Amino acid sequence: MVDMPEPDTDRTAPSTAAAPRRSDATRAAILRAARERFAADGYERATIRAIAREAGIDPSMVMRYYGNKEGLFAAASEFDLRLPEPDSLPRARVGAALVGHFLDRWERDDVLTALLRVGTTNASGAERMRNVFRDQVVPIAAAVCPDPAEAPRRAALVASQILGMALARYVLRFPPAAAMSREEVVAWLAPTVQRYLTEERP
Repeated sequence: MVDMPEPDTDRTAPSTAAAPRRSDATRAAILRAARERFAADGYERATIRAIAREAGIDPSMVMRYYGNKEGLFAAASEFDLRLPEPDSLPRARVGAALVGHFLDRWERDDVLTALLRVGTTNASGAERMRNVFRDQVVPIAAAVCPDPAEAPRRAALVASQILGMALARYVLRFPPAAAMSREEVVAWLAPTVQRYLTEERP
């Protein structure tokens, strides 16, 4: 009986591991390009072809991974606000903490600004923005407000302040809003956000 050689596992293993690595890298390149194009062009004007060109791949690969532009936008706009845990926020200063946190996020990441811009003109973008605030801001409101049943309403009031300032400061770039320092924005908005979250209902 002839002994069969053992398979060369060292030679075959990398080929099986390489495909997932290539797939992950391709997805990451697509999402990076999509975020840049959606931020620069908005949802309507951004095209699969332009996104693929920026990612250095064929447009068919974008379709393969995400199906269509709406599916790509949904993936590209998955956004973690990285809000602090509710238990870590001092109740007496939750307004200032949230306003400061949102300012930091907007100034560090153009994706949130792009999502806001797209949300004002496109139903899918508006839905993504609603989901971000529902899933991430409502739990904080529920943790600090007098009646947790009012959390969705209070979170909506908070959004009116946060998104209103973001629209004026980062999208429309109203000169007074854009020129205000971070400290000034916090000083003006924080008391209102604090009231929305922690005071008894009028």
